[in-house]
Amino acid sequence: MLSTDKAGCRFCLGNELLADEPLGGNRSFYMLGSIGPEMPHAVMIILRRHAESPFDIRSEEWAGLGEMLTMAKAHLEYCDPDGFTLGWNVGAVAGQHVFHVHLHVVARFADESNAGMGIRAIVRG
Repeated sequence: MLSTDKAGCRFCLGNELLADEPLGGNRSFYMLGSIGPEMPHAVMIILRRHAESPFDIRSEEWAGLGEMLTMAKAHLEYCDPDGFTLGWNVGAVAGQHVFHVHLHVVARFADESNAGMGIRAIVRG
């Protein structure tokens, strides 16, 4: 099988640039925990194949996203969240910093300072 990694991309597994190990995955996606102190109760679902935008996800890859969302929710149950925010940043102008498809899954809590605020209040890239 040909590699789909892009040289220098930190989310392409073959480049071995991750700061931590994946928490799980399936054929199309893998999951990383948050390493940022600003979002300790969050994960990212990352496409295994290098693509920059969710608009580039293939239909057979989309089929695996539901399983990954279930895995993400189960992983975050330990912190007993009151809700979740899910978000994609697509393009630099939208706040994307790593140009490899990744979906943020953020646990939300009723007592947090930005409770009731949507994705723009919490996801930076």
